[in-house]
Amino acid sequence: MAANFWNSSHYKQLLDPEEVEVVHDLDKERGISIDDFKLIKFHMSTHIMKLAQHIKVRQRVVATAITYMRRVYIRKSMVEFEPRLVALTCLYLASKAEESIVQARNLVFYIKRLYPDEYNKYELKDILGMEMKVLEALDYYLVVFHPYRSLSEFLQDAAINDVNMNQITWGIVNDTYKMDLILVHPPYRIALACIYIASVHREKDITAWFEDLHEDMNLVKNIAMEILDFYENYRTITEEKVNSAFSKLALKP
Repeated sequence: MAANFWNSSHYKQLLDPEEVEVVHDLDKERGISIDDFKLIKFHMSTHIMKLAQHIKVRQRVVATAITYMRRVYIRKSMVEFEPRLVALTCLYLASKAEESIVQARNLVFYIKRLYPDEYNKYELKDILGMEMKVLEALDYYLVVFHPYRSLSEFLQDAAINDVNMNQITWGIVNDTYKMDLILVHPPYRIALACIYIASVHREKDITAWFEDLHEDMNLVKNIAMEILDFYENYRTITEEKVNSAFSKLALKP
């Protein structure tokens, strides 16, 4: 199960949930709560996803960009590192790290078309200037392992001949990047949690297959519960809440 992962910088950087859910002092001074913190990261994750659809990059690039963005805010405050510029820069950096390079000028062009009011002030020089700051915040660790490879192998191994279930599983994995799971849990375990949720939803009994993996199902089910809690809370996200969170940073969303 992702043998190389255990020797990677990604594994060494895994954090406890308590370490991820920390609002920096500068942000606290602006009145940013833990809920605001999560909401802003969620909002910027969706921006990265939408922009990526227009510039047509692989999902892996999107996932890496969001991981970079979330890693940045482990070390840096949102007051210091403006979320919109960080998100844009992380997508640019991820495209290079994943060898699917997107020109920075194209990012600027498309982001201004998608969100003219929010990104109007950003130019090419801003992305290039922020790139080095993001690299320093990441401590130059750019390797990211994702659940996708494990997911593909697991689905094949489980011999699940249910197209709908497979599609649901892939969709859930993509949704996990709207959360901080990739900073806390091994990617293969996230993949298993997504399969577990999809199997329950589709009423597929794959208990025997899970048992053959000799994986701690309590850990898998805990991740599944985190994902389901996210879906439940997602329903309560409103534009008003987003506006309120960004207003505390003196940023208009």
